[in-house]
Amino acid sequence: MKPSPKIAAVSTATPEFRPTQDEAAGYILDRFSPQLGRKGRLLLKRIFGHPSIRTRHFAIDDPASFFNEGPDARIARFTEKALELSCRALEDVLAKAGVGAGELDALIVNTCTGYICPGLSTYLIERLGLPRGIKAFDLVGAGCSGALPNMEMAAMIINSNPGGIAACVSVEICSATFEMGGADDYGLILSNALFSDGAAAAVVWDRPQGLEVVASKGRYVPELRESIRFVHKNGRLTNQISMELPGLVGGHVKGVVMDAIAASDIGVSGAGIGGIGHWAIHAGGEKIIDAVRDALEIPEEKTGPARKILSGHGNMSSATVWFVLEKIINSGVQAGQYCVMASFGAGLSAHCAILRQR
Repeated sequence: MKPSPKIAAVSTATPEFRPTQDEAAGYILDRFSPQLGRKGRLLLKRIFGHPSIRTRHFAIDDPASFFNEGPDARIARFTEKALELSCRALEDVLAKAGVGAGELDALIVNTCTGYICPGLSTYLIERLGLPRGIKAFDLVGAGCSGALPNMEMAAMIINSNPGGIAACVSVEICSATFEMGGADDYGLILSNALFSDGAAAAVVWDRPQGLEVVASKGRYVPELRESIRFVHKNGRLTNQISMELPGLVGGHVKGVVMDAIAASDIGVSGAGIGGIGHWAIHAGGEKIIDAVRDALEIPEEKTGPARKILSGHGNMSSATVWFVLEKIINSGVQAGQYCVMASFGAGLSAHCAILRQR
């Protein structure tokens, strides 16, 4: 039997600047208080004061000048900081897996918070001395759900190239999409209280060690794209979030998770949800985690890793689910245990992978 793809290791990286939510609210109020008015100020303080998020990381060198950043400076910062964080995460995961940079056969990079051409993959090839003949791919447009299509692509490459090694990188500089509306733009105020910056990397191979990719499924609901997406305003990416999103996400995530379970040996055994020891859920926000928990009837204690990442980091878009999985791995996954990795976001899209510890 052909060996199956496995996630050998996961590493993450965050920027140094880490304000509390109170500090972040203070920066915004100092700059935008007149624009927000009394109603907007009260709303901002209430949202930023929610206890589900305590701190977040931002790839910002000077908070004072950040709010005056023009489009050219913004994409330059995205390029610099995305490369810096990606390099840190990728170098660390290669060391964890005991893989040299020259051994990589494929590199897949996904992001949704900045566009450059050529893509970040070429910068990583140059900076880390990766093979010039490596299969390199840059994935865009998947939003918060992008880590799973990235990993699925790596698994497909390994399936077609036995003995090969692929690296996945998910990097998001969400601060490069910062915009502030008026008092009635609840979605932007929420976005500014929720999103943050970070990168993650994983090594995928078909050696015996690691989390086996047992099954994976995806689901797209394009008619709901206006519920969560980026739009362009004055040449800048601007986040658009519907207040109805938690209710929309729960059912579609349940559908794709049940599809993946049915395609795995969990479904064959009849163990179902009860046979899953760990849940690496995208920490999209407290209400999002609650909606997924309720839709799938997941025990509250198994949402702990997602809630801890949300509390300390906020939502780092596509990189977030890797942070949750890394926390689960570091806490210990016993041989034979299953883990569901689920991401969801723009599109509306939802993805799920069933993993098993070898």
